[in-house]
Amino acid sequence: MKTNEQLQKDVQEAIKWEPLLNAAEIGVIAKDGIVTLTGTVDTYGKKSEAEDAAKNVSGVKAVVEKIEIKSATSFNKTDADIAKEIISAFKWNWQVPEDKVKVRVEHGWVNLEGVLEYNYQREAAKNAVIRLIGVTGVSNDITIKSDVDDTVEKTAIERALGRNWSIKGEDITVKVKGHNVTLSGTVGSIYQRDEAGRIASSDRAVWSIDNELVVAYDD
Repeated sequence: MKTNEQLQKDVQEAIKWEPLLNAAEIGVIAKDGIVTLTGTVDTYGKKSEAEDAAKNVSGVKAVVEKIEIKSATSFNKTDADIAKEIISAFKWNWQVPEDKVKVRVEHGWVNLEGVLEYNYQREAAKNAVIRLIGVTGVSNDITIKSDVDDTVEKTAIERALGRNWSIKGEDITVKVKGHNVTLSGTVGSIYQRDEAGRIASSDRAVWSIDNELVVAYDD
């Protein structure tokens, strides 16, 4: 396995490689596969990107995120201002169906609710929010329910997982119950766990995912 020092260096380099983060002052502490991120950024988008960059590094089992958001311009923004910007962002994003997502903002924290047909629409709604100045966090409580009552095909999801280079050959078991899919087994990184969940949720008939994959890194 990587030493704590090696893992720390790898995560630091991964963060610096991201265009949004190359000038950010983010501290990295690594111990036994657990990485703690500290520091200050000016948007929630940068905070989220730092976490994603760390999770994608081989050897990272878990990420403890302690990054603070501080922006000089955000002090003049009210929750109402943020809500108006989110609604405007949705209006110009073709992937977010009009008037289908309800927005609630409290002290900069955004709650998204509603019912959409596809998971890509749910992710598009979140992505439209995270980079806005003044947003301190996002709770994506949008649910998926398609008007077309297709049957979830277990074999189709298994084939989709097998086609992906990053998780091909991993020990992943797929179970289907109604429109819910449960993923279980073992993968080598947080990135692989998240990618498996993303692939499975791309099926239009899948409304919810229980991602029970365990990260077991062993070099």
